[in-house]
Amino acid sequence: MKRTALIGHLNDTHAHQTVTLQGWVNRRRDLGGLIFLELRDRSGLVQVQVEPDSPAFAEADRLRAEYVAEIEGTYQPRPEAQRKGGAADFEVIATRVRVLNTARTTPFELDKGDSVSEDIRMRYRYLDLRRPEMQRNLMLRSRAVAAVTAYLDREGFVQVETPMLTKSTPEGARDFLVPSRQNPGEFYALPQSPQLFKQMLMIAGYDRYYQLARCFRDEDLRADRQPDFTQLDMEMSFVEQDDVLAIQEGLMAHVFRETLGVELPVPFPHLPYFDAMNDYGSDKPDLRFDHKFVDVTDLFQGGEFKAFAEAQTVKVIAAPELTRKQIDELERVAKQNGARGLAWLKRDGDGFTGGVSKFVTAVAPELLARTGVGQGGTLLFAAGDWKKAVSALGAVRLALRDLFDLTAGGPQFHISWVTDFPQLEFDEDSGTWTYMHHPFTAPHPDDLALFGTDRQGEIRAQAYDLVLNGFEIGGGSVRIHDPAVQAQMFAAIGFSEEQARDKFGFFMDALEYGTPPHGGIAWGFDRLIMVMSGASSIREVIAFPKNNRGVDLMAQAPSPVDAAQLAEVGLEVALPANPVAMASE
Repeated sequence: MKRTALIGHLNDTHAHQTVTLQGWVNRRRDLGGLIFLELRDRSGLVQVQVEPDSPAFAEADRLRAEYVAEIEGTYQPRPEAQRKGGAADFEVIATRVRVLNTARTTPFELDKGDSVSEDIRMRYRYLDLRRPEMQRNLMLRSRAVAAVTAYLDREGFVQVETPMLTKSTPEGARDFLVPSRQNPGEFYALPQSPQLFKQMLMIAGYDRYYQLARCFRDEDLRADRQPDFTQLDMEMSFVEQDDVLAIQEGLMAHVFRETLGVELPVPFPHLPYFDAMNDYGSDKPDLRFDHKFVDVTDLFQGGEFKAFAEAQTVKVIAAPELTRKQIDELERVAKQNGARGLAWLKRDGDGFTGGVSKFVTAVAPELLARTGVGQGGTLLFAAGDWKKAVSALGAVRLALRDLFDLTAGGPQFHISWVTDFPQLEFDEDSGTWTYMHHPFTAPHPDDLALFGTDRQGEIRAQAYDLVLNGFEIGGGSVRIHDPAVQAQMFAAIGFSEEQARDKFGFFMDALEYGTPPHGGIAWGFDRLIMVMSGASSIREVIAFPKNNRGVDLMAQAPSPVDAAQLAEVGLEVALPANPVAMASE
């Protein structure tokens, strides 16, 4: 290579030496015949000065923003008055300039990318990726991958790839289906996760497995979700839950240390699922700030305020002083999350005004004592069914966090375990039990007898989630390794033996051939890098993402295919008779 070094790798040892650099023109200024350029590559940028009498001047005069150029010249300190510290203390006095390629005027100014609509940025993603912010994110991701690989290799893990074309199985989300040309009328599915394959690797004797796996789920999108995403997948044999958690804590601490220079305190705190929901209204609580709920159900039982007196649960959260407009917005948040409303009070001296204050006179002293709400502060209540009440107030808690920047002054990162999830949850729409995580999660051994009884909702799972700053960045479990227990689990979620064999027959057969106790976890790798980088969306840490409609605006995917391609796989596209009319209905 001709270049001496990446621009950001130049240092004091290169001073007064001739260097050759290659990159993109960040900007160009012509000051009365004296040309100043900024040359940029992924490592940084440097100022280049081209004198009017330099042999490089004519070629430099051709350069414009985003042209690709090769610059040769002397790397020297800038005048004392112009020094700002670090790389900015140096410049290149050009003796030779070569235009390697020209560039059209870009559709947006790269240094103003944050103010450009996301659709434009994604349409021209190859330009967006030139921005320093995007390059920092992808470099962070690359360093994290290297840290993961080094740590797991040292711990004896074997990297194994699992299939991208597999069988459609019910794992919680809708599958992406792929028609088979060689087997007309039959379909592969893209994997939602490598769950069954990694368990079969344990059966096969590869007792520590990992891979950075591509996963696919056809589900509604949001800021931390993509239809195709990367999962750091791990599985271990002959382990109990604490063994899995210890490896994860060591790995996570290593990743943060190597990529960000941040020391995470280990071990991570543990929070049982019920406590997380009861105190924070979320199974992935943001613990960078406090604002726990206070249970005041007992204060209102049998009272005159029927909405509270007859409620299964009454929870309250203490907030700073709020305007009526802010309260209305928080009530909208509560209703969006299942609450009928959001009752409120404002502290005034030793009592309360506004909202439902006329109903709390008798219990005002106890409310003040339990909540500790400050003068002028606001109490916000959710009442009703326990899960609906705490979930709604949990959403309000997060809205308060964003409204008042409640994490300011706290730790930059807070990571914890949520454990002891229910094995099963009741689906009110279908009137049946379903799994909370997936059907291969092992129940707590003390709860096995509850399968098939009216108490099976009390069965605890040996499941755990890794929570970082209010995001679930990892989830896993000890797995069922006993075929009899797996059969109990399938029965509990309403699978007949025939249905279970139809969907999972190959796996059920494998369980019969000496399955070791095993457990594992998967990290949402994109989500982890999003939080580590401070990005607002996982789209900011993925090179070529889809937008919130699942569309790749750059490659124009998804897109129609021609009739011949469809005929090869025995398919026809069924369109509405009048698509415009259908869309307007």
